[in-house]
Amino acid sequence: MEVPFPFDNLLCVLLGVSFTVWFTLLLVFIIVPAIFGLSFGIRRLYMKTLLKVFEWATLRIERGAKEKNHPLYKPYTDGIIAKEPTSLEEELTEIRRSGSNRELDVSMATNSSSEPPSAPPSAPPSAEFELSDIFWFCRRGVESMVDDEVTKRFSAEELETWNLLTRSNYNLQHISTRLTVLWGLGVLIRYGLLLPLRVTLAITGISLLVIFTTIIGLLPNSRAKSFLSEKVHLMCYRICVRALTAIITYHHSENKPKNGGICVANHTSPIDVIILASDGCYAMVGQIHGGLMGVIQRSMVKAAPHIWFERSEVKDRHLVAKRLSDHVEDKTKLPILIFPEGTCINNTSVMMFKKGSFEIASTVYPVAIKYDPRFGDAFWNSSKFGMVNYLLRMMSSWAIVCSVWYLPPMSREEGEDAVQFANRVKAAIARQGGLVDLLWDGGLKRGKVKDTFKEEQQKLYSKILVGTQEDRSRS
Repeated sequence: MEVPFPFDNLLCVLLGVSFTVWFTLLLVFIIVPAIFGLSFGIRRLYMKTLLKVFEWATLRIERGAKEKNHPLYKPYTDGIIAKEPTSLEEELTEIRRSGSNRELDVSMATNSSSEPPSAPPSAPPSAEFELSDIFWFCRRGVESMVDDEVTKRFSAEELETWNLLTRSNYNLQHISTRLTVLWGLGVLIRYGLLLPLRVTLAITGISLLVIFTTIIGLLPNSRAKSFLSEKVHLMCYRICVRALTAIITYHHSENKPKNGGICVANHTSPIDVIILASDGCYAMVGQIHGGLMGVIQRSMVKAAPHIWFERSEVKDRHLVAKRLSDHVEDKTKLPILIFPEGTCINNTSVMMFKKGSFEIASTVYPVAIKYDPRFGDAFWNSSKFGMVNYLLRMMSSWAIVCSVWYLPPMSREEGEDAVQFANRVKAAIARQGGLVDLLWDGGLKRGKVKDTFKEEQQKLYSKILVGTQEDRSRS
């Protein structure tokens, strides 16, 4: 009597075949190209296809809104108050002059004299306090609340068109039926196909990094160990880049940081590290963590000279500076990667660089990173999303598209202190990346404005009064 083929065996065979096919495709099209730094152009073809879909979706939205006479987007601008660069003294003079003009108008209405009044003087503000001066401070305060150029750098960047992601349609007011169907299809593709693939790649990249760096750490220090460590780091970071479907364009690679140097870059996301490290090896700097991150850190430091600090050591500036200086002095060690802003900014601007890294070395290698928000918002709002939630949002986006510019190395000029050097480097990065150069501290993301900023405005106002009195006493 013939025994029927069990259903459980058939299911196991199908699962085994599926796993074999899946792993083979993963190995051939992703892992092997990552080892040799090759690309089949699939991701760029995918990006061009997405752009065409976004263009079609935008035309459908605009046409549907026009037919039904619906407002398409809420009004939004990056800067809603037009400001011209003027000094405090000029603005106070204008305010006082406006007040004197009103008094003249009243006197003209009540005075029956035929003699024309004399024109208001255009002299600088007087040394005495005038009540109208209060309006300048009130106006600046209201302008700061209405058009705050600082806190809006800590929220997601607005898009002019919809990229078929629910998380980025804050301004969208109309969605057509066809577009809704297309959005539903996009959800199935992103969560049913791309997300499992990306999670698999991320697990593969991290696992290989931990295993291989641990093995390499057992080897004695030599050129062979450094060579193997570099190749393993590059391979694993490139696999992690593919886990985000990251399409990166590197410019001016001849300016890439050299061993024993310090690389400084603007900071938008934790994946900035992966973006840069997939094109070259760096010595990472950071605090020692527990859990999975701690396992990764301990394995990495065995194979390469990364710099990890205990929680108690982070606040010791002298100890941190000493370890960084010792690393820089050794020209055989990898360049240090530092993000001087100290926090993530939303891909629209560059905020104040901390001066610490510019006190260590007289030469730094600036790097500008700019993401394309049409495919996915790379900004990490750490006060709103945890790391796991953020990575889930990244892996469920369409793609991560960015450009990286390696700027020529910059050295401190004669008579230039660390703060001035940091501001000059920051300005160069902002200019190259098309970002807004801000002097504000990124620490305002979680803290209050320092008293020194308030005192600066008070000093400016007092200098006007005191300076005018001194001028009068000399005359």
